[in-house]
Amino acid sequence: MSYAKVLCVGLIGVTGQLVEVEADLAPGLPAVVLSGLPDTALNEARDRVRAAIVNSGQRWPNRRITVNLLPATLPKHGSAFDLAIAAALLGGSGELPLAPLDGVVVLGELGLDGSVRPVRGTLPMVAAAARAGVRGVIVPAGNAAEAAVVPGVRVRSVDALHRLVGFIRHGEALPEPAEQRPEPAAADLDLADVAGQALGRRAVEVAAAGAHHLALFGPPGAGKTMLAERLPSILPPLDDEAALEVTSLHSIAGALPPGAGLIRRPPFQAPHHTTTVAALVGGGSGLARPGALSLAHRGVLFLDEAPELGRGALEALRQPLEKGRVALHRSRGGTEYPARVQLVIAGNPCPCANPAGDTHCECSPLARRRYLGRLSGPLLDRVDVRVTLKPLTAAELLDPELAAEPSAVVGARVAGAREAARARWSARGWRVNADVPGPELRRPPWRLPGRDLRDLQRRLDSGSLSARGFDRVLRLAWSIADLDGRDRPGHEDIREAIGMRTGELA
Repeated sequence: MSYAKVLCVGLIGVTGQLVEVEADLAPGLPAVVLSGLPDTALNEARDRVRAAIVNSGQRWPNRRITVNLLPATLPKHGSAFDLAIAAALLGGSGELPLAPLDGVVVLGELGLDGSVRPVRGTLPMVAAAARAGVRGVIVPAGNAAEAAVVPGVRVRSVDALHRLVGFIRHGEALPEPAEQRPEPAAADLDLADVAGQALGRRAVEVAAAGAHHLALFGPPGAGKTMLAERLPSILPPLDDEAALEVTSLHSIAGALPPGAGLIRRPPFQAPHHTTTVAALVGGGSGLARPGALSLAHRGVLFLDEAPELGRGALEALRQPLEKGRVALHRSRGGTEYPARVQLVIAGNPCPCANPAGDTHCECSPLARRRYLGRLSGPLLDRVDVRVTLKPLTAAELLDPELAAEPSAVVGARVAGAREAARARWSARGWRVNADVPGPELRRPPWRLPGRDLRDLQRRLDSGSLSARGFDRVLRLAWSIADLDGRDRPGHEDIREAIGMRTGELA
């Protein structure tokens, strides 16, 4: 037999497609030709596969070898095709009967010694295989745990090419991943560590309840970073759908620890203020990889010292924050990653950031305006909650009677608010209040009475609120009502939401 075929999976972003790895061995000068739009890493598979086959004790077929990856119009990238190419070559040369691989997807990168190494993106590849009707996969041992989270697929693992040969030729058993244990609870940072700052704590709680974006301003030491870092501690665990999305993104980025299963905790990304546009929103040569924005999907993206970030990096966030997805176009094609995050930005009020406040500030009014002006109006218009924190007093810092609520107590209220929002909106496909389109909140049955909207309408007419801001205040009001256990927002909820939106609360 001079022809064989083995199944594999190719990825474009987080979307996988079944790929048929064909091998044809014909008489002629020995050579290996790879077709089907392979990238550089895949083209180099010719040398890796040859060395791995020989070093695994198998005979290399000295014939003209053509390896084709179907569909040929789909760009292929990465080293996950190595093991499937090796199996197809050995099958085409007559060395192996490939019947045991019928309907089985094979994934893995080969070392020159024949070892099978983990590959990025195993989870979304196995999920794509399951959607295509495949019921069995063979993956590297280091990826077995993440592959096992996909239901309805039998997962077996290999650590070397010779073990795959033994399975095909002699029916030797391949290890199956152990049953997944629940993810251990990490030692969370707790809101109880934050002294004082009742306004900041309320803002964080409301933001968590509705998945709203948040901006914290104030002098150094006021607690901006502490509050932002503790936001994930009051967020509910991810459900199955969200956990699969988040884990897939981390798998593609190579950020998933070996042996890890589903990520159940909302992710937290805090890139340094010198980060580049590509590191923040995604990029790279060929097909772009996810950046911090997508790795924070269904979690928190925290930008500390936000006015110090490059203008390009900040402005690149505008469209993804609005759409919940980031579209990246490179020379080898376009890629789209989910990016539904809670953005938290923190900044000092001026360049000198004197903790004593306005009375000791060394900056001119022009310097202060220019500093905060680095955060553009269109970007801040997408931030629902904006609060300015005051410096802590000695009483707030030292009085034991002013002990703050722990994350567990606040998180229970947030979970109740999110459950109320889910019950209200799930029939329409929305999870949280921040997802609800503005027009829905402005027409029956969700439109609020005119007497409650009077202040909001006045601000819209005066130009102090944009139409986007109008809708975001409505979403905030619904989150405040959910937290306080009311069916619908009232006048006081609207007033508090306006204060949070405009930064007028003190």
